[in-house]
Amino acid sequence: MTVKVLGISGSPRRHGNTETLLDSFLEGAKAAGATVEKVVLREIDYSPCRGCNACHKTGECIVKDDAPGLYDRILATDILAVASPIYSMGITAQLKGFIDRAQYLWARKFILKTLTFSEDHIRRHKGVFISTAGQNLDRVFDSAFPAITALFHGTGFDYTENIVANNMDAYNGIKNHPTALKEAYEKGQQIVRDLEKTAGSS
Repeated sequence: MTVKVLGISGSPRRHGNTETLLDSFLEGAKAAGATVEKVVLREIDYSPCRGCNACHKTGECIVKDDAPGLYDRILATDILAVASPIYSMGITAQLKGFIDRAQYLWARKFILKTLTFSEDHIRRHKGVFISTAGQNLDRVFDSAFPAITALFHGTGFDYTENIVANNMDAYNGIKNHPTALKEAYEKGQQIVRDLEKTAGSS
């Protein structure tokens, strides 16, 4: 089994602290033998959910842009790593707008009953949240977790890990943090290897 890993960068800024931390995680996953892909949300064409509820009848989103295609790729991956810096005590507008576009999957699960994820499926699909914050507050990431939980649960992933680093202002960037990049790399390796063991034991 070759593990597929998809990383999604929700930062509006390229190659910043959070994307760099995501890259380290993906490098670790690749070193463990996974196939790795990264999508940068600011570089794809999508708009926020319109709240029209058309998907409640059809199970399809009426907005024709890149969001449904990316959700198809999410559903086809084994490990989903979603990255966002903390802006105004929450995830970025880019990531929140994309998460809201999964409403059509919610409609399939809870209204139309055409989409289900078995316990075994969820056990074999791992979700990882990656984030950085400028402030040195223990709870600075807390408001991000509900939206990330909604994304992973709505797409059939076991929310497995948070890889977070705060106090970026004091460190003057992630590259000056003494442990974060190494730990993200090691987590990438570990999660791939753990998933391979899970697949091999069943």
